[in-house]
Amino acid sequence: MSASPHLVHGMGTEPADPDWPPLTLPELDALLAAFPEAGGAREVRWRSPRPLSAAALVRAARGADVFVKRHHISVRTRESLAEEHGFLRHLAANHAPVVRVLTEAGGESVGVSDDGAWTYEVHSVGEGEDVYRDAISWSPFHSLQHAHSAGRILAKLHDCARGYDAPNRSVVPLTGGFTIFGDQTDPLSAAEKFAAARPALAVYLERKADWRGALERWHLPFYERLQPQLRALPPLWTHNDLHASNLLWHGDEAASVIDFNLADRAYAVHDLALAIERNAIEWVELAGKGERAVHADAARALIAGYEEVRRLTDAERAALPELLPLCHVDFALSELDYFAGVTKNEANAELAYRYLIDHTFWFASEGGSAFLREIVSPRA
Repeated sequence: MSASPHLVHGMGTEPADPDWPPLTLPELDALLAAFPEAGGAREVRWRSPRPLSAAALVRAARGADVFVKRHHISVRTRESLAEEHGFLRHLAANHAPVVRVLTEAGGESVGVSDDGAWTYEVHSVGEGEDVYRDAISWSPFHSLQHAHSAGRILAKLHDCARGYDAPNRSVVPLTGGFTIFGDQTDPLSAAEKFAAARPALAVYLERKADWRGALERWHLPFYERLQPQLRALPPLWTHNDLHASNLLWHGDEAASVIDFNLADRAYAVHDLALAIERNAIEWVELAGKGERAVHADAARALIAGYEEVRRLTDAERAALPELLPLCHVDFALSELDYFAGVTKNEANAELAYRYLIDHTFWFASEGGSAFLREIVSPRA
């Protein structure tokens, strides 16, 4: 079998064949003809290497570039994309540095293929340069200035998100909230309910005889220290994937936030914890690089930038080191559901399971504990 002409990021450091067929120009032309700002498609300028959907930068018939993303219906329905778009519209109305959701003539923001198998979203191209467009997951910031600016723009996003009171996302694969170890009296039961609502995930986990025991052994101690702070954390819709590659840049300054597919109702400090988890630890390189894969200085810079715009409360500061080992749990299980139930990729499902357990295990290790102590220093 010949290699695909378009490769995407794999679960490690090597590129992989895509799960989803690349967007084609005829497909894009038919789609964008229904969007008045686009009027059709003239050229595919760049194809995204991100693996969970098919996406491309497209020169529209009316001259401007737009960004188009296509999802399989098993991953994003019209209704689940509308949840994301409602949040984006709220942010834009509050002058957040985000892209706009384009709409068809009738006001609908989600396109659907004639056979009903695919959904599409069309966005404006944000301000700034896509500096990290080829960066794999958990790549570090290029500089501490980038880390600091990422913290500032995340805090701005949180300020703009206030007042958006939609409920939690519906049950779909690939979301990034904080329901299991959020404000729960029994997170292990919450994990079982999370799995029960996702049949493929439930079937997979039943093959892991000790998955509940692993959560109890490694995750629950962090939760028990976090729980007293939870009642003081106001819920907030958040981005939940602020990696450097989801930012556009003007030099050392983050200019725009993109990719809200993991957005959900959680907490501001949960989003900050995820930003640290995504950018300050090179998880796929950790075994090989050791301490060189851990960037506490970048985490501190990110926090400092955040607090220049929005000061952490005492409860948030106390919660942060206990949240960091738990912030990935909803997404890890959601990603596991995707690999087990949608793409049916056994190898990737196993990697997602290891992600669920091993990241928390690392935070409980000597190196992880030292990282947590180092990044949360006393206030000046």
